[in-house]
Amino acid sequence: MTAIFVDADACPVKDEVVRVALRHRLAVHMVSNSWMRTDADPLVSMIVVEQGPDVADDWIAERAAGGDIVITSDIPLAARCLEAGAAVMGSNGKPFTEAGIGSALAMRELKAHLRETGEIAGYNPSFQKKDRLRFLDAMEREVQKALRVRP
Repeated sequence: MTAIFVDADACPVKDEVVRVALRHRLAVHMVSNSWMRTDADPLVSMIVVEQGPDVADDWIAERAAGGDIVITSDIPLAARCLEAGAAVMGSNGKPFTEAGIGSALAMRELKAHLRETGEIAGYNPSFQKKDRLRFLDAMEREVQKALRVRP
């Protein structure tokens, strides 16, 4: 059965993920370094991992498999989950793909270097209602696709 894994620490669309998952009666695993309130439905589990770099990422990557969906903005985690056969989406609703993950990793490294040298400043644009609606639409499409492959 398809499961949804959420890299929950900085995910702005946790409520939207739960909304779509429960409509389709899919298990959701919210994975974080600290406890957070989640939906009380038994299909939604809160997984609190130890503090440390990549501990939540490791938990997700070790469990995500073909037919599952992973929600993350972490590009290295996305690459690991794609390798395991899972579908991966960013919180903006855009899918990570095998064809594009190499470019995404390279761009991540370039931006990290530019931030370190002061060439650019890091910022995240605010998340608006239209972004949530775009994510909901993309999430619904991804779930429908996963259910066709792995009912």
